[in-house]
Amino acid sequence: MTLKRRNFLSLIAAAAGHAACAQSNGTASPKIPVLHGPDDRSGTAHPLGVSVLAYKVVTADTQGALFVAEQMMHAKGGTPLHMHLDQDEWFYVLEGEFLVEIGGVRQVLTAGDSVLGPRQVPHRWLFLGKGSGKILVSFAPAGKMESFFEQVAQTGAMPGEDKALFASHGMVLLGPALTA
Repeated sequence: MTLKRRNFLSLIAAAAGHAACAQSNGTASPKIPVLHGPDDRSGTAHPLGVSVLAYKVVTADTQGALFVAEQMMHAKGGTPLHMHLDQDEWFYVLEGEFLVEIGGVRQVLTAGDSVLGPRQVPHRWLFLGKGSGKILVSFAPAGKMESFFEQVAQTGAMPGEDKALFASHGMVLLGPALTA
């Protein structure tokens, strides 16, 4: 399913309201930082080969409910076919063109488009490589995704064949990345 900008904004507003209600326990709220542009919540950008990941909402900010990152692409590339056992993954394209495959269905997304990759449904995506691209990716609940990206950033490239790494972070690696 593809969401347009208006539906996306409604979804974000509802999610923010839900998170605020869920964390309301009568105590003062912690100060939530405002991030500007390419800022990273952890203070460090995370290189992943043909892209750089900037954490926007870290796992600790939401007590494990959500992890959000902006992936800035500087060359054609994407993820191998995989699925998350316990997380829904939501994609929102900020800039550029991305070929996304979810459950065997392929579609091209451009700025303002979004799509949900439900848990236990195989998916992958590919930045089509025309200029630069940016995609916002969220995981709910956060699971071990932040840890996964930390480990991947240490190598500087997305692992295409490391089934054990995927499995240790609640995912199943199923196949290669898309090619265009």
